[in-house]
Amino acid sequence: MAARTSRSSAKDRPSYRCTECGYSTAKWLGRCPECQAWGTVEELGGAPAVRTTAAGRVTTAAVPIGQVDVRTATARSTGVDELDRVLGGGLIPGAVVLLAGEPGVGKSTLLLDVAAKAASDQHRTLYVTGEESASQVRLRAERIGALSDHLYLAAETDLSAVLGHLDAVKPSLLIMDSVQTVASPEIDGAPGGMAQVREVAGALIRASKERGMSTLLVGHVTKDGAIAGPRLLEHLVDVVLSFEGDRHARLRLVRGVKNRYGATDEVGCFELHDEGITGLADPSGLFLTRRTEAVPGTCLTVTLEGKRPLVAEVQALTVDSQIPSPRRTTSGLETSRVSMMLAVLEQRGRITALGKRDIYTATVGGVKLTEPAADLAVALALASAASDVPLPKNLVAIGEVGLAGEVRRVTGVQRRLAEAFRLGFTHALVPVDPGKVPAGMKVTEVADMGDALRALPRGRSRTPAKERAAD
Repeated sequence: MAARTSRSSAKDRPSYRCTECGYSTAKWLGRCPECQAWGTVEELGGAPAVRTTAAGRVTTAAVPIGQVDVRTATARSTGVDELDRVLGGGLIPGAVVLLAGEPGVGKSTLLLDVAAKAASDQHRTLYVTGEESASQVRLRAERIGALSDHLYLAAETDLSAVLGHLDAVKPSLLIMDSVQTVASPEIDGAPGGMAQVREVAGALIRASKERGMSTLLVGHVTKDGAIAGPRLLEHLVDVVLSFEGDRHARLRLVRGVKNRYGATDEVGCFELHDEGITGLADPSGLFLTRRTEAVPGTCLTVTLEGKRPLVAEVQALTVDSQIPSPRRTTSGLETSRVSMMLAVLEQRGRITALGKRDIYTATVGGVKLTEPAADLAVALALASAASDVPLPKNLVAIGEVGLAGEVRRVTGVQRRLAEAFRLGFTHALVPVDPGKVPAGMKVTEVADMGDALRALPRGRSRTPAKERAAD
């Protein structure tokens, strides 16, 4: 009798669930331990019953891995070469890709172009928009030339309606713009909440796997640049792509963050313009300033975006400060790396004119230089600006600079030099032992900042650095 009463009281005990992520608990909590949201745990009623799952009938028999048919996992091109490069050759049937980026960066424009180019007689494309009306998307498609008889368009925000469109159209490619705008009526919470995003993404992933349909999901980002929604969303999808770019610049980069079907070190380059978005097979020209004479405060470097070398220009400007605390402004460069280069120049390079001046550093074309290989170019640009003496016009600088003033080796020096020589640059400052260099290119090996500063005309009276011309 006592045991029966105990079971009855446990059954009648109230339970609580988070309205944001669906986390269930037997007691009330002010803060959900799953999503860390405050005030979202509400009482539901009886405590959830304990369930056990029994063995059931299998849908597909297990076979030796060598007998698995791989023909169904062959990649199909999206029609956009730069996107295919990042995806590893194209879209795999049944694959779910999450493309995230800031508002206005060009996600919808890129995917609308992909939708039109991937559509054909054998492969229909369904574009579902939850942020715009169908007529707005139609006008954009006319502007960028993305009209196709096999491209179907629907404006829906209800998950059940989206699944109904899949039954009616039977597409080979589904584009959902965006996953945060679609909601399921069976789940509590507003569209874009953790519980809704998890349910919508899970339903679309199941539909993609069952139908062998490729799916492209558009995702929002937070203020910090992270993908909005539960972290589980990134684990569920097969590919996560990050769409980057300054809204005031033409350059756009698509980086692979996660890819179950290929490498994650590839980067696709695009140019956004009034007629749409186009891939750039050779984007180095966007990051250079065309000028006839050398200007103080500028230096060129070669950065690696994934496996692709890109020649970029670093600019620096120093002026007399009118305030007690001089300004330090950067654009396209990490502020901490620039501050470190200023300290190295002052302590190791004996350049004291930088401490009391306003300093502005930037890159050309909206490119962001985050790898340490650009340290040497940043330091030389600052030194050139401080002395008001330009560097040689056809000079590129590659190398990481340490706090002791040493110039360290970086990866891919040979690929960087080959790209610079292809674009007409004939002189390079590199760390010691760069390996094989292009024929006809003069390479100066520098061991520390003292050697590097001798590239400035005023330092030529000092002992010359070790120079080596290619054989």
